[in-house]
Amino acid sequence: MTKPTLLVLAAGMGSRYGGLKQMDGLGPSGEVLLEYSIFDAFKAGFGKVVFIIRKEIEKAFLEAVVKRLPDGMPVDFAFQEVNKLPSGFTPPEGRTKPWGTAHALWCAREVVNENFAILNADDFYGFSGFQKLVSFFEKNGNQPGNFGALIGFRLGKTLSESGSVARGICVQDANGLLTSIEEKADIQFVEGKLRCDVAQNPIDLTGDELVSMNFWGFSPEIFKLIDNCLEPWLKINGYDLKSEFLLPSTIGELVSRNDLKIQVLDSDDEWIGVTYAADKERTKARLLSLTQQEKYPQKLWN
Repeated sequence: MTKPTLLVLAAGMGSRYGGLKQMDGLGPSGEVLLEYSIFDAFKAGFGKVVFIIRKEIEKAFLEAVVKRLPDGMPVDFAFQEVNKLPSGFTPPEGRTKPWGTAHALWCAREVVNENFAILNADDFYGFSGFQKLVSFFEKNGNQPGNFGALIGFRLGKTLSESGSVARGICVQDANGLLTSIEEKADIQFVEGKLRCDVAQNPIDLTGDELVSMNFWGFSPEIFKLIDNCLEPWLKINGYDLKSEFLLPSTIGELVSRNDLKIQVLDSDDEWIGVTYAADKERTKARLLSLTQQEKYPQKLWN
């Protein structure tokens, strides 16, 4: 079986964080978070990495990330631009915001021809998810039809001490297949209780809920499905300056129509992220701890 590809979502700006957080060196030797994903993916058996970026950050991205990677590592790029749309569609005047993560995936359709994982550049996911996806592809990769997998994390392990977060809470059936994703906003501890939608209609949570952190595995057939969803979405939302064609909601729609089956795979690892600038020092300390535990080398690329 052809080795799967790692597809990295790196086109977005971190508005709450205050800059291009996917390029911020947080590891003991200045590694950015996505280097850990690349390291874990290739260790698990992936064969190529494709970065989805914007043309305007290409030079900075090459300098901050790509030149750090080992010589000979297969690398490719897909570019997400506001004007990259299906024939017959143009962005509205004044639109500068990227079209969202599902659009980013659509932009990579011409450079990915094998099974692949897609994830955020500014999150740390750990090794087990990559290992589970390789096993999933080995088991399902030659089956006809549309299949995919979601690496799920427990909500309580994905919170920020610096502020509220939004998470997609997942529901699965008895066979571990995804049935729905419901986005919950403003998740935080209030008076010792974990709640969402705090400002409007507070709902208590346990912290054990399974959530999506945008770590998926797909076959190339997903591109056709996304393409079929994009044009109808643009007809309704394409005139909005801030609307986003998002991966979780699009996958949820495909699942609800039985056009796609998603196997939910629990991660054995701790998610680490930098939602806010104040998360930076804690993230650096956690990466250093993993290095001291010899889960990662002092320098990822010796």
